Amino acid sequence: MNKIINILKEKKSIPLDQFINISLYDKKFGYYMKKNPFGRDGDFITSPLVSNLFGEMLAVWCVAFWEKMGKPKKILLVELGPGDGTLCKDLLQTFKQFKNFYDSLEIQLLEISSKLKNIQKIKISSKKVRWIKKIDQINYGPIIFLANEFFDALPVKQLYKKKKIFFEKHVVLSSDKKKLEFLYKKADNSLIKSIRNLNLTSSNGIIEYPIEALKFLKIISKKINKFDGGLLTFDYGYKMKKNQNTLQSIRKHKFSNVLFKPGHSDITSLINFVLFHKILNKNNLDVKKITTQNEFLKKIGILERANILSKKMTFKEKANMFYRLKRLIDPKEMGNLFKVIFAKKKGKDFSLGF
Repeated sequence: MNKIINILKEKKSIPLDQFINISLYDKKFGYYMKKNPFGRDGDFITSPLVSNLFGEMLAVWCVAFWEKMGKPKKILLVELGPGDGTLCKDLLQTFKQFKNFYDSLEIQLLEISSKLKNIQKIKISSKKVRWIKKIDQINYGPIIFLANEFFDALPVKQLYKKKKIFFEKHVVLSSDKKKLEFLYKKADNSLIKSIRNLNLTSSNGIIEYPIEALKFLKIISKKINKFDGGLLTFDYGYKMKKNQNTLQSIRKHKFSNVLFKPGHSDITSLINFVLFHKILNKNNLDVKKITTQNEFLKKIGILERANILSKKMTFKEKANMFYRLKRLIDPKEMGNLFKVIFAKKKGKDFSLGF
């Protein structure tokens, strides 16, 4: 909080995306840089932590995609924002059962937090894995990019349109200099132009502009077009074209005020999957339809796999596995809240899960 207050005393106001960036990613102050937010003792739980079946099914999907690409001698798997390392650990465990794939494999984990990198290293002890801080470090392929709850944690801008005038959301200090408040300031022309180019200006009200996510999609698309491969991403999101205010903050598994104690809670926004589809398409990738986590996991055989595993389990183990599976695929839980999108280099058709 002190860091942001000091900046605001000097600058008077900062745009929302800068506020999110400092709150989450500042080296000393940032939420992701100083704690482990994952799991029951943290602030939220992700799919890999709910059930290892999630990682196992994704591993099988990766092997199938590799086979469709012609079983290249080298395959690079890049996990974007690997959390506490659980997904990577589960993937490796399954990959070992596919010898030819495993022999061809290298994994790179894109992680900027030293704190999380140390947590990941405790879980993952494999010579197959190395850590990178920038996508620019990737220089060969084919590449399979995997992202689970990565894009929703990237800074967004918010604008408000009123009577044809655009205002950008900023964070300012309250008059008593003790708390933070939102303020709308007239948006600059280059920002308005970007919004118009993306056709996000359709109606009055809040416009959410995922500026950092779109930069990532552009770089990822370039790498896929150059080296071959694809991107598979899972995230909270929506498929309606309508713009909406989806900014939220979570602390100890409960919603909290975005401006309260920045650096101590997670700040996210929902993914506009229609926009993602459009951007990936624009960047010359073959993009499959947007589906739900429920549909994707069921189509790649998660129920059949669970039934096979259950035959060797005690009643208690079986009950636990199916309870966790329900959380992953139930439409009222993670099943429909999470959407899935897959984009690949144009050429061979591959649509497993879609």
